[in-house]
Amino acid sequence: MGEPNQKPGRVLGAVLAGGLSSRFGSDKALALLDGRSLLDRAIAMLGAHCDGVVVVGRTVPGQVCLADRPRGGMGPLGGIAAALHHGAAHGYASVLTVAVDSVGIDAEGLALLAPPPACCESQPVIGHWPAGAGAVVDAILAGDGRHSLRALAQALGARMVTFPHAPGNINTPADLAAAQGRDGGEGGRA
Repeated sequence: MGEPNQKPGRVLGAVLAGGLSSRFGSDKALALLDGRSLLDRAIAMLGAHCDGVVVVGRTVPGQVCLADRPRGGMGPLGGIAAALHHGAAHGYASVLTVAVDSVGIDAEGLALLAPPPACCESQPVIGHWPAGAGAVVDAILAGDGRHSLRALAQALGARMVTFPHAPGNINTPADLAAAQGRDGGEGGRA
């Protein structure tokens, strides 16, 4: 995930897991899809593609965990801000982000996100961001304008990528039921 003839920079994977799960009715990060929690699936998927993985917005034993920045309740941008600042402070070149409820993300789609900045057109929370972009996110969060992922993508000039196989998004128990048995394993489709 770098320029040709250069050693690629280290990529930090960040699972954004601080949502309220209000439409789901319970903690969807712990919901089981084909026998594994959505959280475990997201960590494993990023672990296969990144040099390190953090979980943002919750505490998970045995994982590096970060609080949203500047505080909770800021939505996905608060999680991305925390991951970018952590990544930059720990020598990562970029941060690959996914939501805990995004499923069926395959290697082919992730490859299209390189080089950063880029994000999935249908789910911009699935993105690849330069680790040095923390100040850009901070400015968006401090401003009165839109606190959206699309605002971040626009500010960074990110490419909006259409994945060959659109990732699924688990918002309700019905979404989870519909995804059962459709995922081809880690990195497979849902």
